[in-house]
Amino acid sequence: MKFSTKAIHKGQEADQSTGAVIPPIYMTSTYKQEWPNQHKGYDYTRAGNPNFTNLEQTLASLEEGKYATVFSSGLGATTALISTLDSGDTVVAGQDLYGGTFRLLNSIFKSYGIKLELINTLDLDEVENALANKPKLIILESPTNPLLRISDIPAIIKIAKKHNVMTAVDNTFATPYFQNPLTWGVDVVLHSTTKYIGGHSDVVGGTLITNDLEYDTKFKFNRMSIGLNPSPFDAWLLTRGVKTLAIRMEQHAKSAMEVAKYLEVHPKVKTVFYPGLESHPQHTIASRQMRGFGGIVSVEFDLTLEQTKKLISSFNIFTLAESLGGVESLVDHPASMTHASIPREERIKNGLNDGLVRFSVGIEHIDDIIKDIEQQLKLV
Repeated sequence: MKFSTKAIHKGQEADQSTGAVIPPIYMTSTYKQEWPNQHKGYDYTRAGNPNFTNLEQTLASLEEGKYATVFSSGLGATTALISTLDSGDTVVAGQDLYGGTFRLLNSIFKSYGIKLELINTLDLDEVENALANKPKLIILESPTNPLLRISDIPAIIKIAKKHNVMTAVDNTFATPYFQNPLTWGVDVVLHSTTKYIGGHSDVVGGTLITNDLEYDTKFKFNRMSIGLNPSPFDAWLLTRGVKTLAIRMEQHAKSAMEVAKYLEVHPKVKTVFYPGLESHPQHTIASRQMRGFGGIVSVEFDLTLEQTKKLISSFNIFTLAESLGGVESLVDHPASMTHASIPREERIKNGLNDGLVRFSVGIEHIDDIIKDIEQQLKLV
């Protein structure tokens, strides 16, 4: 079964009691039991719900995985993942780690004895040296947020297996449509389903997907124990959104490439970061391990910081807002918005400058998208 067919049909059988083509929303907190602890698979929605199950079957299938667990957010999923570790364990991650993940590890789990080590995951020798010290987990983002750096995931997984290190890949930017890390032996794939999987900026969610039943059992236990569950309605909305993921990602990527090419030659632009461009430092790796390059384009303009802020506050098609991956185009200033939790000196050291702008290119007509950028650049 092909991707777009699985997105519509896996986990989406017609309701057996009524024949409804779309499964209903099971807005219930609890379930009738025939005898103490004898039930039909569900006892309390914090532990499970038919809408969770439906979505989990769909997402596992799309990622070429066996098991999925859905959560209240991407950070909820990350919390469940990190909660499998013990005090004294070390987590290795890329230097330009997503700000929310950095904050969670550096401000919350640090208090519980979980250590965070940031490395350059583009340098395989540095990866080798870090993993030789036996950390418990390495978290990869590829492409990264917001610099769109591409790690050689299969090569890193090979190193991790040699040192018996657990591996997790945040696949939010690539989506399962363009990349399936589990097929390279990754232990866990993480998504903020708020983004492309939901696709409509109307729901917050997350998921962990794996081929290992032991991991999945731990993730579901942590969801129940910590209270990281989504609502049934959230799960239902994500199930509806993911049905169009394939066709949306095709348009996102097509339009993002047009935006990247346009900006790459614009006189008011210093640098364009997009893995689909041949000028991207990891273009060759991206072409090898991805089936498409996604809908995010990051740019450093040849403008002052104030000019940059004025520019991104004046678009008509692009909305200045956090998040990404919706059908509408969004623009973000990482240094003051999504990555503000990372100390400035740390950001600058890792290449995330104050003038960097992240475009989430939507599925509006490309002529309108380009025109919006063109018109506003003329005014700064």
